[in-house]
Amino acid sequence: MTDVICHYEDEYLLVLEKPSGLLCVPGRGPDKQDCLSARALQRWPDALVVHRLDQPTSGLVLMARNIEVQRQLSQAFAERQIHKRYIAVVAPQLQPRPELADADGWQRIDLPIAADWERRPLRVINHETGKSSQTLWKLLAQENTAQGLPCSRVLLSPLTGRTHQLRLHMAAIGHAMLGDALYADEALAASAPRLLLHAAALSFVHPVSKALLQFEIAPDF
Repeated sequence: MTDVICHYEDEYLLVLEKPSGLLCVPGRGPDKQDCLSARALQRWPDALVVHRLDQPTSGLVLMARNIEVQRQLSQAFAERQIHKRYIAVVAPQLQPRPELADADGWQRIDLPIAADWERRPLRVINHETGKSSQTLWKLLAQENTAQGLPCSRVLLSPLTGRTHQLRLHMAAIGHAMLGDALYADEALAASAPRLLLHAAALSFVHPVSKALLQFEIAPDF
């Protein structure tokens, strides 16, 4: 197993960096036992999972080092007291609509998400059975891939934490993420060697010291 990149460590919690392609927790089968939590346990035997990123997503992951801190951090996530920002690259290019944005340039996607039981692990937008789901997005830059595909770099802020929320919400408004094997068309899925989605920033109040902790790491794409 490869060593874990650690951005913060104290006796109560850890802030780690997960590479794209690595599971957060063990999956089913012997070939899916290598994961961030297993690697963390080799170095910190008390490490406990607080939240997860999808396997193809890279970026910052928070872990606790005792049950009480795990409970407090999980509650903070549920109460939206832990703030996350993601960077993604989507296509086709997003056109600015300032009249739809708030004063800080954010636009909101509010679409309910449900499991697609016949095509698991896929999720779908379903206004009858879906759970309320909101994502804020902001245009960062217009770009082109090395192959000349016009695309947009966006900053994403999930207000809820549904499975595949960011990937599905962007695809639902017609701008799927490059390298997304689940929600992009075949050409767009093949346009990048990995899913271009990265958990770039994390900020929260330390459950014990009450200090404000803020972390930020740039994507490798």
